[in-house]
Amino acid sequence: MPINILMPALSPTMEKGNLAKWLKKEGDKVKSGDVIAEIETDKATMEVEAADEGTLAKIIVPEGTQDVPVNDVIAVLAADGEDVKAAGAGGTASAGGAPSPQRGEGAGPAGGKAEANSHAQDRADQRPTPQPPSPLPNGERSPPQAAGEGAKAPANGRVFASPLARRLAKDAGIDIARVTGTGPHGRVIARDVEQARSGGGLKAQAAAAAAGPAIAPAMSDQQIRALYPEGSYEVVPHDGMRRTIAQRLTQSTQTIPHFYLTIDCNLDRLLAAREDINAAAPKDKDGKPAYKLSVNDFIIKAMAIALQRIPDANVSWTEAGMLKHKHSDIGVAVAMPGGLITPIIRSAETASLSSISAQMKDFAARARARKLKPEEYQGGTTAVSNLGMFGIKDFTAVINPPHATILAVGTGEQRAIVKDGKIEIATMMSVTLSCDHRAVDGALGAELIGAFKTLIENPVMMMV
Repeated sequence: MPINILMPALSPTMEKGNLAKWLKKEGDKVKSGDVIAEIETDKATMEVEAADEGTLAKIIVPEGTQDVPVNDVIAVLAADGEDVKAAGAGGTASAGGAPSPQRGEGAGPAGGKAEANSHAQDRADQRPTPQPPSPLPNGERSPPQAAGEGAKAPANGRVFASPLARRLAKDAGIDIARVTGTGPHGRVIARDVEQARSGGGLKAQAAAAAAGPAIAPAMSDQQIRALYPEGSYEVVPHDGMRRTIAQRLTQSTQTIPHFYLTIDCNLDRLLAAREDINAAAPKDKDGKPAYKLSVNDFIIKAMAIALQRIPDANVSWTEAGMLKHKHSDIGVAVAMPGGLITPIIRSAETASLSSISAQMKDFAARARARKLKPEEYQGGTTAVSNLGMFGIKDFTAVINPPHATILAVGTGEQRAIVKDGKIEIATMMSVTLSCDHRAVDGALGAELIGAFKTLIENPVMMMV
């Protein structure tokens, strides 16, 4: 029987993608695990692996096609021993109908590469598979849902979820049985797990996440012509990344009550320590140092340790309750063509400065090439945005949900300061902490930025 290859979901929030390139052509033999295509999302270019063996009978969606919906049939695979021409003709005829899922389980974001069937079962399974209600923090049960919405647990206690959702839940340490499903007949799908991780898994929140925030309507063609003379501009269509940034930051400014705390840090000790550490770095056989630390590496480390010292600030707000994170997973804003992305240094409080430096160099290179994996830029507990290299003295940054804070870092510059009643010259850096007032109050935010300042001004404390 021909096997339909579906457009995979390469992240829990992906709805469409661009089929950038086919790496196999019609008639080619395909083995399980072979990379058959490259898919572009709004953030990255990902490879798609085959889940089955056979012959590529028909390519339905040609390379270069944009905005291909998740779960659409993009190609047909003829199984071993099957007539390739017949399989290709059958696949073409059925492309517009309900796709038949491939066998096996998708690798999804947690594996870095998505198998071609990663979300087939998110839509294909039409059996009645309701889901139990999500427990609330105080031990109460959520109200019963209407019939057909996943209110009742199956009699055998089985939880119905897609393979990708199960994989994501396992990697995130989430009990899949506590996640409310919004897929067909209450099935738990990848979007539900992602929402459970950031928002408690309540059905109302999942619905809100699916709907997305309202964005102010754009100017009409008539309004544009009235404001700007014809020929004085060109229209550059928005790509997926720019639309995603607009949606998320609009959501942030409309739903998160921001407040800001600014403090100045003396960098003199840090700069001296950085120079000493870089000078002592071991050399490879070509005479190149094994590492070269940047000021930003120290900033990431200081923020990570500060969150451990002020654990009440290492949180995410959800309607169900406060998520108190055990580790400091620091997102770092990286500029890339058409926007920015925040790859995450996981457990940065335990990482060495040289390790942070190496990770950031790798992340920055792959981010600009759109080669980051979804698990490398999704989640995190806070973020750092550094515009100091552009000479910006200070600024405020918009919080990136589900974070409760973000640190905006300005340039280090020589300023006149008063020390022991005397005016001296010191290298100072202004930083501004944006806080979600629902999760971090003013005094708590002041403790966090104060702990950060202490570490920056006494960098030896980061080594112990």
